[in-house]
Amino acid sequence: MQLLLAVVDEPLDLGGPISTETRINDRIRVPEVRLIGPGGEQVGIVRVEDALRVAQEADLDLVEVAPDARPPVCKIMDYGKFKYETAQKARESRKNQVQTVIKEQKLRPKIDDHDYATKRGHVMRFLEAGSKVKVTIMFRGREQSRPELGFRLLQRLAADVADLGFVETSAKQDGRNMTMVLAPHKGAKTRVKAQNDASSTQQRSSAPAPAPAEAPVTDAAAAPAEAPVAEASAATPQQ
Repeated sequence: MQLLLAVVDEPLDLGGPISTETRINDRIRVPEVRLIGPGGEQVGIVRVEDALRVAQEADLDLVEVAPDARPPVCKIMDYGKFKYETAQKARESRKNQVQTVIKEQKLRPKIDDHDYATKRGHVMRFLEAGSKVKVTIMFRGREQSRPELGFRLLQRLAADVADLGFVETSAKQDGRNMTMVLAPHKGAKTRVKAQNDASSTQQRSSAPAPAPAEAPVTDAAAAPAEAPVAEASAATPQQ
């Protein structure tokens, strides 16, 4: 009974984590591989011992490039040079990635011209630096019943910065706030579209109001009034 307990109390050996490192040379433990030569030529399926001998004669490494294939695919190459070039490519790829930064500007629907010019300058500077800008209109109290004020202000701002950016996310109500996202131009296509949208917005805002319709003239008002005929005198009997 004590012996049984001792066996049960021993920790189970579940092994270490599965290695994902590329296997090379003597670490490749399969009977045969599909071999690719150092120049990319297809050698075919060979015994792993023969593949290792060819790699050693060329003073190169036997590298397993497709371990899940049946049989695994191995290539003869300079593994140290391969790792260095792979690391260099990954570093260049990270360097070329553009990190998108989103700035934010908050405005009130009844902002005065001086404050508006200041906020607009901040938005223009952000767009010139390549950052996106989230513009937020904050409503307070009774201003919440006038969302059109915020919408017109956002349209005005988008038209003023059309040379530098375009509307990526149109104005939308978000609780007590109204938001819009501006993004810097990616090329001539977005620049032309933003300028056309700005021109149409300015034309709609500067269009004159339609004249009020005139009241129609009725026939009864246009015709002169006729004198009434006295029927009593015509009906007087003669004596």
